[in-house]
Amino acid sequence: MERRKFLKGGLVAAAVAPLAAPSIARAADTFSWKMTNAYGPGSPFYVEGPGSPTDFCKKVEAMSGGRLKIQHFAAGELIPAMEGFDAVRSGTVEMNAANAYFWAGKIPAAQYFTTVPFGLNFQGMNAWLYHGGGQALWDELYAPLGMKALPMGNTGVQMTGWFRNPIRSVDDFNNLKMRIPGLAGKVYSELGVDVKLLPGGEIFPALERGVIDAAEFVGPYQDRRLGLQNAAKYYYTTGWHEPSNATELLINKAAWDTLPADLQAIVSSAAMACNLESHTWCEANNAAAMVDLVENFDVKADVLPKEVVAKLKEVTDQVLADGAAADPATKKVHDAFFAFKKEHDLWASISEKPYHNLLG
Repeated sequence: MERRKFLKGGLVAAAVAPLAAPSIARAADTFSWKMTNAYGPGSPFYVEGPGSPTDFCKKVEAMSGGRLKIQHFAAGELIPAMEGFDAVRSGTVEMNAANAYFWAGKIPAAQYFTTVPFGLNFQGMNAWLYHGGGQALWDELYAPLGMKALPMGNTGVQMTGWFRNPIRSVDDFNNLKMRIPGLAGKVYSELGVDVKLLPGGEIFPALERGVIDAAEFVGPYQDRRLGLQNAAKYYYTTGWHEPSNATELLINKAAWDTLPADLQAIVSSAAMACNLESHTWCEANNAAAMVDLVENFDVKADVLPKEVVAKLKEVTDQVLADGAAADPATKKVHDAFFAFKKEHDLWASISEKPYHNLLG
């Protein structure tokens, strides 16, 4: 009898003991991080709202039961707008929200992880990143710098931009002063444009005062919020320069490696959720904003002339080829991106294109 009691008690103790230790360890695994941002306080999509970086921080805290709390700082609240890359790399902060093409001067190949002129749309970009090897290349590119990145948002296709005067031919780009980031800026530069890289908050005053003649930002909802319709009236589209635009969640790799596997999974899942939610938010809000701009602000919305787009495509091909030839890392990413795009274009020509053609 005593032996049975002893065995029973021992088995219960043995069964209970392994369960107690992990619960103690989990309770101790709490983290307080900081995230900076390239965009100013209150910016929809880029700072506030569904699928935004602040929404991401809330999602992570809720999903982790408070084990990972991320304090968000918009541009200028902790560091200047364009210093997030260095802040994450040095470990001053653990995260930054921006666009990878802002770091073109440091890592030319990083531009491919924001957008590529005449490149992949929202569906294609995410297919490449999540299932086509894009994320592995991004990890490989940033690893030597002690950083990791994830997609955390996407605007979808963007508008060509705002112009103080109409664009009727390629010659109209000559000596034009334009705010335009990324690879598209290099394309415009080849056509005689004086390219400016300005944070979002500086675009309107520069356009209004004539410091610049044209500006690209995002799309109808975001552009209207900046008041760009009050500084220029010619609003062009094609989306050639940014058929999609990914928000980059930049993470200090040493900090990332301290997170338990479940918290890493939570961060990744929250970033993926924001990637989808932010894009659907843009899709839901741009149509009404476009109607408002045309009907109530006398905005002249139009498509770039075909011959202008053809020239932009020609110059884009050369700019991308030159960039790939100048840097082995860029060539590796470039080749992988366009190999995937070739396959995706084939499927899109069978699936998406016929459907859109039906719409007229």
